[in-house]
Amino acid sequence: MKYILILFLIFFTACSTKQAKISNGAIIIFKTPSMKFYDKGFVKVFDKYINLQIYNSGQVALNLDIYKNKICKGFLQCQDSKQFNKNYLNKNYDADFLYKLFSKKRVYFKDKTNGIFIKVKNINAI
Repeated sequence: MKYILILFLIFFTACSTKQAKISNGAIIIFKTPSMKFYDKGFVKVFDKYINLQIYNSGQVALNLDIYKNKICKGFLQCQDSKQFNKNYLNKNYDADFLYKLFSKKRVYFKDKTNGIFIKVKNINAI
């Protein structure tokens, strides 16, 4: 019985999710040559990563976990940040470009040369 109780406690503490330090509802524009999103969503800041979720018609249209050295799209679909930049942004951007951008209080980035525009407007500020 003692072992069952220990396993039960380990299971429920291991499966608990971490709470975000900051969670803001926002209107998000994420436009690149290969991705185009302009909808409501959430930016959640955790200790080691930032989660970006964009919704369209109540469904998750984009879910990114942004770490300093990797970007995860959805569950277990991670790739190196440099590779993500090469595929979706621009190969010349620093590996931690998105992490630094979404770590700022005001998210606004425009690169006319490469056709990239990223903006987050907090709903609370409207």
